[in-house]
Amino acid sequence: MEQWPRRFVAPGCIAIVTAVGLLDYLTGYETFFFIFYLVAVFLAVWFVNTPFGVLISALSVTAWISSNIEAGARYATYFVPVWNALIMFVFYLVVVWLLAKVRHFNRELEQRVRLRTESLAKEIRERMRLQKELLETSEHERRRIGHELHDSLCQQLTGAALAGQLTSQKLADQSSPQAAEVGRLVEMIEHSIELTRALSRSLSPVEWQTGRLVENFREQAANACAQFKVDCKFECHELAALPEVNVASQFYHIAAEAIANAVRHGHARNIRVCLECTLDEQVLSVTDDGAGLPEHFEQENGMGLRLMAYRADLIGAKFHIERAAGAGTRVTCALLNPSGESKNHVE
Repeated sequence: MEQWPRRFVAPGCIAIVTAVGLLDYLTGYETFFFIFYLVAVFLAVWFVNTPFGVLISALSVTAWISSNIEAGARYATYFVPVWNALIMFVFYLVVVWLLAKVRHFNRELEQRVRLRTESLAKEIRERMRLQKELLETSEHERRRIGHELHDSLCQQLTGAALAGQLTSQKLADQSSPQAAEVGRLVEMIEHSIELTRALSRSLSPVEWQTGRLVENFREQAANACAQFKVDCKFECHELAALPEVNVASQFYHIAAEAIANAVRHGHARNIRVCLECTLDEQVLSVTDDGAGLPEHFEQENGMGLRLMAYRADLIGAKFHIERAAGAGTRVTCALLNPSGESKNHVE
């Protein structure tokens, strides 16, 4: 863009001055054409530089006076055409000065806008990086707590249950009436072990392996049934192309958040999690029979909804939430395969 004006506009300005001067000559000296020379002056100042604009102004004045004289204009003294030319040249210089100022302000504004845009883009990239690090740190802590619950607390509770069973057996051998009470205590400990294991699996699901994808989601549905006392089922319609580890992990957490929202806010009793992976796209949907979306839910997007949308954005998927047919809510996360396009939006 910087080379284009000097290469094309400069000769063009001279051609315009020549054409207007010729037209001025052909129409006679009574007709004023000096205003049309301003087109060349404007192009010279705006697209080339100020000195070239001054040069075009001088050429315009020369062409104007020369065409009038050649067309038959006669002056009493040489002072008259010189004075007219001087007045016209001063007028053009004022126009050149104004155009140069406007051009300077315009380019300064463009520079500020460009710098501000770059700054905003940098801030957005930095914010996205921090959000990603925060999410990764959160995932790491979830996994660490899940492993701690499984490896530490479950082991301690298992040890306590075994000790309780031995004590209960000894008391039973001695025909002690406390044997039944110890037995009930052991049952409570075993129930606590199951709850702890379920909590551990929800915080730190098993590693994403190709053969474990469906099992992971089925365990998630089973944990939801045990934790929330609802009917949660997982359906897998088609797995023509398995999701990558990162995609599967984000799908898993989106489903977990959708299930929790369905229970807490929608008071759902039946939840269906469906995963469909075709050659064209990978779609996760969570449908419930709860109370449905509030009337103005777009203005009331909570943390859970924003987190699901953000997780979808991390993998380049489309996120959509709507009222389900009849009643309830349907959450959909669709990821097109690399041959397609995808972007995140909340509707």
